[in-house]
Amino acid sequence: MSTLANQLVVAEREEVSLGIRLLLAQPLITERADPAGFDVVRRRKEPLAKWFDYTCGWSLVVEPRRGYARLAKVRPSADGSRPARRLRSGRAPFDRRRYVLLCVTAAELLAVPVTTIGLLADRVVQATAADPALPSLDTAGRAERMAFADVLKLLESYGVLTALDGATESFVESADAKVLYRVDATLLMRLAAAPIGASRLSVPSAEVPLRFEELLAGLVRERRYGGGMIADDPGESAAVSETQRNLWLRHSVLRRLFDDPVLYRDDLTDDERAYLASPTGRQILRRSVEQAGFVLEERTEGLLLVDPDSLATDAKFPDDSSTAKVAALLLLEQIQDLPGGAAPEQLVEIGSRLLRKFPRWAKAYQSADGAERLADDAVSVLRDFGLAHHVGDRTLLRPAAFRYRLTGATSTTEDGAGDSADPVAVRRKAEEVAP
Repeated sequence: MSTLANQLVVAEREEVSLGIRLLLAQPLITERADPAGFDVVRRRKEPLAKWFDYTCGWSLVVEPRRGYARLAKVRPSADGSRPARRLRSGRAPFDRRRYVLLCVTAAELLAVPVTTIGLLADRVVQATAADPALPSLDTAGRAERMAFADVLKLLESYGVLTALDGATESFVESADAKVLYRVDATLLMRLAAAPIGASRLSVPSAEVPLRFEELLAGLVRERRYGGGMIADDPGESAAVSETQRNLWLRHSVLRRLFDDPVLYRDDLTDDERAYLASPTGRQILRRSVEQAGFVLEERTEGLLLVDPDSLATDAKFPDDSSTAKVAALLLLEQIQDLPGGAAPEQLVEIGSRLLRKFPRWAKAYQSADGAERLADDAVSVLRDFGLAHHVGDRTLLRPAAFRYRLTGATSTTEDGAGDSADPVAVRRKAEEVAP
């Protein structure tokens, strides 16, 4: 093979690796938001689509002319750790009201290539008024208008809506605001990643609360693994072939490895652990990890992928980008010293100590219930990163948490008063240790 051919092969391999990690972090890449990333995915769309289909069973759709690439990640179970967020300061997660408005608004947008915010609001008002299970949208209230604007801004961020004239935020101040939108209905239909559409699981509204878990499981049912098998319980179908079973084992293990911060062996079924230990499973695992450009870290307790370029994730830890993440690192150190984990009241006491020690920090939590909220938010961060879990009412650290150990701290102030000013100002050294 010539030198030029070698260079082309290396360039393709590096771009495929880059495309995999970009799509893992951002399953919807648009040309407008990330032109460089979209260009990589567009040029390598065929090997990328093959990699995701073979490795994880996920479909990748690239629309060069429309300017987007959509990776449909399917998880075997519902995951509430990545909610939609309001595009405002604080980035609060969507509440139930906003999710309802998002669904109704998306349905109304499918019928119109161009619309105004007033016409769209009227359609949503009519749709919610016609459904007795939904509270009607009341555009006379500022809070309702803000919720509606949050939904539209989220759809704008996805590229589904493009404001041709006016600004969505103006609707919050006045229901008479004028905003003209262009609608990308094709992209709108790509947003849902569930293999089964919710409309196909339609049941009487009175039965939804009673059958909610069943309906959620139905949304991720994948027929490629055999009959009516439910994805997270292969044993439910006796009609599953050996080929389908092996396909499911490969995809179920690798989906979690590439989508979760850490994969613990205790969280796998016996069949999944056996697949990981088999020669075929190990060969596919190592080849997939190498193709994606990760470093595989394997311990007795589980597996973890390290991205040397930190591209493959939308969230990092340790990280001082939010109060909850700073508190999570501080809380982690405290829980390490508690045999048997931390009880709820101990977590609240730790939160109180942190707020007293750093009185000028975490101002949003400096209230009567602030310590409890701070502890809850910090524990949620630890759980989302696979560093802690609940056993009964106690919070216990998981093995990956012991990667982080405080080995020293220095104040940035000369008088040593840094601790009382801001914990972020305290330089920390986290040392990786064997779990």
